[in-house]
Amino acid sequence: METSKPKEDWNTPSSEMPNQENKKILAGVLALLLGGIGVHKFILGYTKEGIIQIVISIVTCGIGGIIPFIEGIIYLTKTDEEFYNTYQANKKAWF
Repeated sequence: METSKPKEDWNTPSSEMPNQENKKILAGVLALLLGGIGVHKFILGYTKEGIIQIVISIVTCGIGGIIPFIEGIIYLTKTDEEFYNTYQANKKAWF
């Protein structure tokens, strides 16, 4: 006796985003708190830009920390899909 299970789609995610972790909250909070040392850039996979952020903060004696503060606000105000498409899929490094 064969039993066939009905195909049910109620429990499958309907999101169009790939099954990859969205790092929006983590990157946004780290940009606000530790942005001067470029931690948020390293989290997103931008090693070169993270090093540039560290150098900017050292050369400007911390005044360059306004850049990651603005980036953190931008990260947190975008929708999850916009953030993923812009910073994780398309790899837009600055602003």
